[in-house]
Amino acid sequence: MNKNIKKAFGKGKAFIPFITCGDPSLEVTERMVYAMEEAGADLIELGIPFSDPTAEGPVIQAANVRALSGGVTTDKIFDMVRRIRQKTSIPMVFMTYANVVYSYGTERFAKAAAEIGMDGLILPDVPFEEKEEFAIPFKEHGLDLISLIAPTSHERIAMIAKEAEGFGISEPKQAEKTAAQSDGVIVGSAIVKLCEKYGADCVPHISTFVKEMKDAIR
Repeated sequence: MNKNIKKAFGKGKAFIPFITCGDPSLEVTERMVYAMEEAGADLIELGIPFSDPTAEGPVIQAANVRALSGGVTTDKIFDMVRRIRQKTSIPMVFMTYANVVYSYGTERFAKAAAEIGMDGLILPDVPFEEKEEFAIPFKEHGLDLISLIAPTSHERIAMIAKEAEGFGISEPKQAEKTAAQSDGVIVGSAIVKLCEKYGADCVPHISTFVKEMKDAIR
């Protein structure tokens, strides 16, 4: 495991918020990162928007559309991360789709992500059995390719769970219950809904939410 990601789990149960970069803007995304860290986030997932996010529900799909409509690109997100890394070393991973990485150039993407200070990557549309194409170049640059697992995986659960890092949660009671049986919890849609509802004014609302979630799993 990447050393910075491992650090996220070194102080008890980890709380991991997900946000879509560029929703409502990259400037607000940057402020959200600082606010969520201050509120208790242990690791942050930064979603790189994609035109066809097939593994997402309608909330995050809509966030992808809003971000892309605002002119967000992978390079602009990389520039934002460079600014963030001047102020904080909080563990961060990208979550995006294989085509985003492939079209950018897998080796080029991995090298750039490492240089700007990212710690790992999640590709929800890459099956566990087919991940080596991406895992190898990322590992060479010190980054983790993190596998997801669904409750419907059945016989594959034991195999994938050996490397699984968490799964989605949406409210404090769920977080508390899940944290009793896991190393950490991830919240995505509930935070993205706050971005949609409050727009450029979402940061304090997200900060409060993150603090409540973190407090629930302490």
